[in-house]
Amino acid sequence: MSAPRARDVYERREQPLHAERCGLLVVDVQNWVMDEENRQPRPEFYRAARGHVIANIARLIDRARVSGVEVIYTVMENFTEDGRDRSLDYKLSNFFIATGSWDAKVIDEVAPRGDEMVIPKTSSSLFNSTNFEYLVRNIGLDTIIVAGFLTDQCIDHTIRDGADRGFHMICVKDGCATDTHARHEAALNAFKGYCRMETTDSLLAAMERDFGR
Repeated sequence: MSAPRARDVYERREQPLHAERCGLLVVDVQNWVMDEENRQPRPEFYRAARGHVIANIARLIDRARVSGVEVIYTVMENFTEDGRDRSLDYKLSNFFIATGSWDAKVIDEVAPRGDEMVIPKTSSSLFNSTNFEYLVRNIGLDTIIVAGFLTDQCIDHTIRDGADRGFHMICVKDGCATDTHARHEAALNAFKGYCRMETTDSLLAAMERDFGR
């Protein structure tokens, strides 16, 4: 009778964390997204982002840096001056973030330090428009913690794609947000089967337990 290999059998999705194999991916926490005056009205999003999400991401970044977890950022940003490299979806959505612009920069509250990578993307999932997978495999990462914006768009696509590519994906539920709380909850419920779900507090506790420092 056929059966899976013993090492391919997992009793649970939550596996011990290893700092040297974890990456914290901060998605689209950039000036363009947080420019309330010039973006579409979405008061629930800005209330959540400014009320707790950005602060939670900052807490995770601080812990990651102390523990030696790789911190990686991705931002929406054109490669070309006229944006001809953008995905069709970005063109249809009128997403145009000029290369090197203020709009493309990570917000000051969670700004990168040192040689932390900031990877421009022009698709919802950075697996589709960047060399992110190549880079993290070179580094030796197999677990990707995901936080940022928007829960039902770039977070959703990245979680699903990462799972299909063989990564242990972790979503920080209170470290991401979208236009409304209802949409946020619906998205979490839709992709929860592809990832380990944690809150900021529960993930920090897991890091404390597993990293031992």
